[in-house]
Amino acid sequence: MAPYDIIAVSGKLLGYLVYLLIGVGFGAVLEMSGFGDSRVLSAQFYFKDMTVLKVMFTAIIVAMVLIFAFSSLGLLDFNRVYVNPTYLVPGIIGGIIMGFGFIIGGFCPGTSIVALATFKVDGFFFVGGVAFGAFIFGETLSISQVFYNSTYMGRFILPELFGISAGVVVVLVVLMALTMFYGAELAEKFFGEKIPWKDIRKRPTSTGKIIASAALMFAALFVLVSGQPTVEEKWNWIKDAEEKKLENREVYIHPGELLETMNDPMLYSMLLDIRSETDYNLFHLENARNITFADIHKDPLIKELAQAPANTVVVVMSNNETDATRAYKLLRAQGVLNLYILSGGVNQWLKFFPLNAAIARPVDPEAPGVGGDEQLNYIFTRAVGATPKAANPGEEGLKELAAVYTKKIKIQKKKVIAGGCG
Repeated sequence: MAPYDIIAVSGKLLGYLVYLLIGVGFGAVLEMSGFGDSRVLSAQFYFKDMTVLKVMFTAIIVAMVLIFAFSSLGLLDFNRVYVNPTYLVPGIIGGIIMGFGFIIGGFCPGTSIVALATFKVDGFFFVGGVAFGAFIFGETLSISQVFYNSTYMGRFILPELFGISAGVVVVLVVLMALTMFYGAELAEKFFGEKIPWKDIRKRPTSTGKIIASAALMFAALFVLVSGQPTVEEKWNWIKDAEEKKLENREVYIHPGELLETMNDPMLYSMLLDIRSETDYNLFHLENARNITFADIHKDPLIKELAQAPANTVVVVMSNNETDATRAYKLLRAQGVLNLYILSGGVNQWLKFFPLNAAIARPVDPEAPGVGGDEQLNYIFTRAVGATPKAANPGEEGLKELAAVYTKKIKIQKKKVIAGGCG
């Protein structure tokens, strides 16, 4: 399923060759569109030549429609498509600065490279200015670092902002773009060609543009009607491979390996405890977070896991394994990597790292009602949370185990499938 890691599939030589061809093609399209000419680029600010707006918005809306259409069809996992994180206020200020630079210099950073590649003198000076500005920014970052990292919103997209479906956003953005295209055509005639308003033909006459607009609108409506895949549908895409891992117990890690991971300074362990609040309060592992099963696959947690450092190991746990396995499936369906299950759950953990008998004692396995699938098999005299040594026995606990387990954790590198201009 897309997006694909070309280098992993085909090797570095072919992968870099593909990147080169895409780059050359992209540069050629920009040059053919006039993006290497500062006069064409700056003319948009005077409404005389709207080529930049029309080309860039065409690229944006076509890419948007195809991304969400392929996602609807199960051909692309949108969670794996890189979206630049939002830093709201710095982004706005940076956009204003870039806008002034665009008007004054006639280029954005990407188009200045196109001009440089075609040996334009103004492109050379603009690229030099960009490089010098980047140097100054790097040298003074310590002064502006707090502001630079302020108002962080993470991977934030329009459906989240407005609380509506991706399909509705796609249709609205396409309608907005088509309206802008229509307005741009009229503006070019009025400001560029100096045609009096009364003499401008208001009705679109280009058959090709009408057909292209209709096709784009039809595709947007398809995205709206078909909707985006559910978590269950996403799980079905990867079910065969993941069920095999579960059957072979490849993702169930021994309490000893979890303890080792928790105390490994090179790894960041994120422990998700999906037990009831009562059981969690009685006892839980150090730094474990209590997450309800209803929230395990919702956007806030998924976004947090997606943005976690590359060395993050996510371990989900319940009293035994049943609920944790269900949670694993929901998280894997959402694309969470480096995800594991605590083998035997908290009950198994307490067998290896027992609590003081004054705090908790094992229940009699022969007692009536004992042995429920997700029952905590200990009777507590009081709630202790993560205060006992058993919540993280550290080096002492590892020595007692003497590595009686097989390590299963393998850090899967997060691939950033990214792109863009400028």
